[in-house]
Order: sequence, then C-alpha cells, then structure tokens
Amino acid sequence: MSKSAMVRNLVLLGHSKSGKTSLAEAMLFTAGRNKQMGSVDDATSTMDFEPEEKHRHLSINAAFNNFTWNDHHIFLTDTPGDENFVTESVFAAQVADGAVMVIGAVSGVKGATARFANIISDYRLPAFIHINRMDKERADFTATVNAIKNELELKCAVVHLPIGAEDNFRGLIDIVTGKAFLFDSASGKIKESEVPTEMADELALAREALMENVAETDDELIEKFLEEGELNQEELLDGLKKAVSSGAICPITVGAATANKGTAPLLDLLCQTMPSPLERPSFIATAPDAGDPIEIKPDEDAPFVALVFKTITDPYAGKLSVFRVFSGTINNVNFVNANHATPEKGGNLLTLAGKEQKNIKELGPGMIGAAAKLKATATGDTICAPRHPVIIDILSRPTPGLAYAVGAVNPKEEEKLFASLNKIVEEDPALKLERHTQTKETLISGMGQVHLEVCADRVKRKYGVEMKLSPPRIPYKETIKGRARVQGKHKKQTGGHGQYADSWLEIEPLRRGSGFEFEDRIVGGVIPRQYVPAVEKGVIDAMEHGTLAGYPMVDVKVALVDGSFHAVDSSEMAFKISGSMAFKKGVEEAGSILL
Repeated sequence: MSKSAMVRNLVLLGHSKSGKTSLAEAMLFTAGRNKQMGSVDDATSTMDFEPEEKHRHLSINAAFNNFTWNDHHIFLTDTPGDENFVTESVFAAQVADGAVMVIGAVSGVKGATARFANIISDYRLPAFIHINRMDKERADFTATVNAIKNELELKCAVVHLPIGAEDNFRGLIDIVTGKAFLFDSASGKIKESEVPTEMADELALAREALMENVAETDDELIEKFLEEGELNQEELLDGLKKAVSSGAICPITVGAATANKGTAPLLDLLCQTMPSPLERPSFIATAPDAGDPIEIKPDEDAPFVALVFKTITDPYAGKLSVFRVFSGTINNVNFVNANHATPEKGGNLLTLAGKEQKNIKELGPGMIGAAAKLKATATGDTICAPRHPVIIDILSRPTPGLAYAVGAVNPKEEEKLFASLNKIVEEDPALKLERHTQTKETLISGMGQVHLEVCADRVKRKYGVEMKLSPPRIPYKETIKGRARVQGKHKKQTGGHGQYADSWLEIEPLRRGSGFEFEDRIVGGVIPRQYVPAVEKGVIDAMEHGTLAGYPMVDVKVALVDGSFHAVDSSEMAFKISGSMAFKKGVEEAGSILL
C-alpha cells in the first residue's frame, strides 16, 4: 500500500473557545507525539506557541503538527476560531482533505459555528462534528445535537453516545459496534465495558437512525435496509466511510479534550472513515501561459505540484513557506515557482511540529511541508516540477473590514517600521498596507480591532519597532447638485503675444460612483482640436479642489459645447486656464455638496 493511502490531512475548525487547541494537544499526547499534554490555560500548548497567543489564551495562527495512529500518518492543522483571524482557517480548510468541527457542549452552536459549517459545505470537505467539553457544568449532549441539526446546513448522524455528563462523564458507546467504552484519562486510552442497562433503548434507537442515514446514501444499502431492517457492522462502517468521503454525512462524536476523554475513539474513527488524499477529487489548475484547465490528480507518480498557503517570517531564521502537496512526490527543494516562472532552490524539506521544524526525506500527496528562504515565493503561489508548470488558484482572500492610519511612535523609525510591516503583511494576507493619496496617510487594514492590535504586538516583538494606530482622516469628496452652462473667457494682453481662450461648458451631476466624464461637442472648428485636451486638463485640475471645502470633486459630467480662439494669441495653456475658470464658475451656479 502506498504511503499516501495511509495519510489523513485534517483541519480543526470551530468557534472560539470550543476547545480545538485542547483537542489537538490531546491527540498529540494520546498518539505519543508529546510526552506531556499541553494546556492553553497554562500557556504550555504545543500549538499555541506565539507570545501573543499565550498572553491572550487565543489561537491566532494556523499551527501544524503530524503524528502516527494505527499506522496512519495524520497531518493536523489547528486553526483560530476568532473572527479576526478567520483567514487562517479558510486557507487551511482549502488545502485539507477533511475537517473536524469542534462545538462546545455548554456553549453549543454559536453564530461563528454556522460560518465554519459553510466553509465545510463550500469546499465540500468531508467532516466530523466533535462535541467537546462534555465534562463541564451544564454540558448538554441532546440539546447540542438538536441545535446542530436545526441550525446547521449539514447532514449529521450521531455515532457516539456519551455515558454520563459533567463530573460523571466517564465513557461513550460506539453506535457502529454497539460497544461501550470507559475512559482512562491518564493515558487517553479506553477499555471495553458493558452497555449501561438504562441506555439500551437509547442505543437501539440511535443505531436504527444511523443505519437509516447511512443507507440513504447508497442504493444497495437502502435496498437491503428496507428488506431486512438491519445492516451488519461491516456494511454500516463501509457505508459510513463512503458517506463521509462524499460529504453526505457528518458523524457526531463526543469527548472532553482537557481531560483527554474520547480522543482515542475519535482518532480510530477518523482513520477508518476519513478519505486519504488519493481518494479525494482531482484539482483543476491552469497553464501559466495559455490559462487552459489542467487536471491535477492525487497521484504519487505524477509530476510534483504543491500550493504555498502560508508564509511564516522570522527576523533571524528568515522566511518559511508552508505548502500542501497536491500531486507527485518531492524529495528535495529544487522546483519552479509557476506564478513567476522562477526557479527556486533552498535547503532541506521540513515538516512542522508546533514551533519546531523537522527534516523529512520526501513528501507526497496530501502531506504538508515547508521550505525555508524561498526568494520569489509568496502565499498563494504554486510550486511544481520544472518541466510541468501549472498554477492552482484556490485561495479566497477575505476583504479587510477595519483600517487605521499607521506610523512609528519614534519618527526616526518610520523607514524601519514600514520595512517590518511589509514582512508582516507577507505573513498575513488578511492585512493590507496602502498609501492614501488624498490624505497622505499610510493605512493598515485588517479583519478587526484585535487583528490590528496583534499586528502591532508582532512588529514590536519581532522587529523592535513600536507603531501607533490612529483613526484615519476622512477623505471627503464634493459633487454638484444641478446643471449649468457657463463661459470661461481668458484674455490677457502682454508686450508680445497675448493670451486668448474662450470655452463654453455644460456641467451636470452623475450617479454616485461614476467618477468624471468629459465630452467634446465642438462643431465647425470654433475651437481647434489640438486645444480640446487642454480644456479637459484645466477642468481636471480644477476638480482637485472643490469650491465648498477644498475636497476633490467627483461624479460630474462636463461637455465642451462652444467657444472661440485667436489665431495668434491662443495656446494650450490659455485654453487650460479657460477650462478651469469655466468649471469653477459652473460649480458655483450648479451648487456643490459635500459627500
């Protein structure tokens, strides 16, 4: 069996404080990857290792790790649940082969939960729903399941029933096998036990519901279920695997991550039912030049193709490009950046284990790896075999929702600040840095207040520059309310040639967002054609400063309809002045307003 057939590329999704990072820590500990189980509350988590994350007890970055379980190689990505950092979750979901959406048994379905459910649907991700924190006060499994089924647009089916709740949460029943298991939280392992007598009826109803849900996804199974009213264990498990792989069913499991309860059964079921990269649909790429669609199959022997979906920058270690392999096998950092047609060559291939990087000999389909110090490669670029360049364009970037004017606390460090910010923006595509020409301010935009505050913290910690955020100046604009027909006559006599230009303009307002239109209606040569652009240039210059408060004018149509010239004294400069004079006069007559 190929290596990729035993790979599971999984992303943890869910609302903030649902326990995703705690579940990741429980998985790593149960699988023997970590000798101790990290804690978010104690700031000892392997996955939340950035100082900003430890300080806020909040995941800010997508974090990566990998481990083995039952001979399967699991690549795990833990993502933030906070709306300020949702870009990390979206990018990670787009390169995963399956998702585990974590929902708290106390908090239940929240507004953000629906957003993550939509991500699963939009990217057609095979998914599990894991109801976490069953050991907490007011944990309610039934209410949470009902909320999931009523409020999320996902087809869900319960596969684990909890034994007890709150302080008495001590085990679960695997509905597929019909067996009960009690937890040994010290190791994360489980031991088989008798199904509690009082839960026998509940198990029977849950098993029948699961069989019905699974049978509905397969013609052969539904026929057998209708005839016999039963599916055996093998049929139920095989049917569940097909239903999960196709996205037809999201199994619901239970656990308590901080107490390491339910982790092992979840891992077992993920390995049994989640698809390998080889079982996932092909991706569509394009040729760099022609843009023709090219099918990228998850084949270990095909040409190498990978997508860089995250960039990590460090002032000392340099840039780290994190990528997911879609096709082929790579055993050295020697490839081409298809987006820029640039050869790339770096050091060793790496896998990520929290903040640590480990060398790896090769990476195949579905695996997540990294390469250091790639010069031309940025987030969203495709890297591939030199003789088979293709571009995968799947990363959808959200639009920033909040902007501040940014500057250095110490004016002498302005240059250093913006050099540092450019590196931070490269690391975080949800940030946007731009210079506003009207207000002469540099603006930094992000997903929210916390997002920009974290950006400031990173700049200070990584590059030693303190930056300040202040409300941006409002770039007001002006427009006109009515119509006007005006004359702009410029006549000036000097010792030599004089200056003469006569322009008649009609101005009228346009609908919002239309900008500026100029129309030449001169007939009969009353103004020579070579002077018409000068009139337009004069109008445009006058629009830079409105008559009401000096702000730029927009949404105005100007038509040059008449005029006169002098064979000797007329010039482009004279008509430029004439156009400017006429426009200012017309604005006064039409009436201006502040937008």
